[in-house]
Amino acid sequence: MDTNQRIVDALRKQGYKATPQRIAIAQTVLRSQNHPSAETIHAEVLRLHPTVSLSTVYNTLHILRDMNFLNELTLNGTTRYDPNVSLHINMICQHCGKIIDVEDQSLEESITNIAKKRGFKITGQRVDVYGICKPCQKHEQGSAL
Repeated sequence: MDTNQRIVDALRKQGYKATPQRIAIAQTVLRSQNHPSAETIHAEVLRLHPTVSLSTVYNTLHILRDMNFLNELTLNGTTRYDPNVSLHINMICQHCGKIIDVEDQSLEESITNIAKKRGFKITGQRVDVYGICKPCQKHEQGSAL
């Protein structure tokens, strides 16, 4: 089943209309690897649907979050959206705000084993690691000279 049909089926199953705007919003965020904000998604969707409101974008993102299609990350007062709902680490640069997803099989095994030992059923995850990305480190080194 293609992504569009999954989106349509999931929306309808939850009692929502699968409007062209909602589908475009879902496609935009689900194919993104940059953890976009609602405003970024809105700007992109506006090119296809000039009348779509920012409110519609937020409402659709909340629906997708509640249906576990994406995670919501609030960093420095800005909410961004992550379509990678598998167990992974978000490495977040404290200078530029870039978020890098890191998937690691040993991490997943460790967390699964820890949860199993404690009789804990995992229903979601979020592991954030803060630091400075390579480009920002280089920039800092260059400006220190």
